[in-house]
Amino acid sequence: MILHLIRHGQTLANQQRLYCGKTDLPLTESGKNGIKLLASLGIYPPLEGLAVYTSGLLRVRQTLEAIYGKVPCLELSAFREMDFGAFEMKSYEQLKENPAYIAWIEDQTGSVACPGGESQAIFARRVITGFQEVVDKGMPALVVCHGGVITCLMQHLFPKEPRHFYQWQPRPGEGYTVHLPKEGTCYFSDLSKPQQGLLFSER
Repeated sequence: MILHLIRHGQTLANQQRLYCGKTDLPLTESGKNGIKLLASLGIYPPLEGLAVYTSGLLRVRQTLEAIYGKVPCLELSAFREMDFGAFEMKSYEQLKENPAYIAWIEDQTGSVACPGGESQAIFARRVITGFQEVVDKGMPALVVCHGGVITCLMQHLFPKEPRHFYQWQPRPGEGYTVHLPKEGTCYFSDLSKPQQGLLFSER
């Protein structure tokens, strides 16, 4: 099975470095233009034979449309960004002295939740459940979603790869193609650098 993962284009929250999960922001004009530029460079796969999924949020729908036009797709809420609760639409500078925020960013177990939101462990379970739902359908798929979702999936699929969370996060509009054979090795490549595929031992 082949799975293409695309992060949505730039939003105001990306520009201002704000935590943005459930807030339904649109793409900025520069975000739309950035997606169109990447599309003109041919980094995105053709849709023929692919099941298409999104998280359903506006920034993701606009990204899909900027690449492919209006196409049918399935919405999976499991692929929505992490729920940041009380930290939503706030920056590190606004939160850095908040004890609850400090506890959250220093947590190494994934069990500490954002107040009113999700923990990393709960978020990961949700995302992986959605991923398994896609895999169980047995069709090659394209998923347009969020940076945190893609990072979570790549960490899950390639646990032996020595990258920390933010090293997995693609830039807006970019992502990965993942090859998932029933047996043997799985591997991935960057959408923007398909020739640089990397092989990994069986997950």
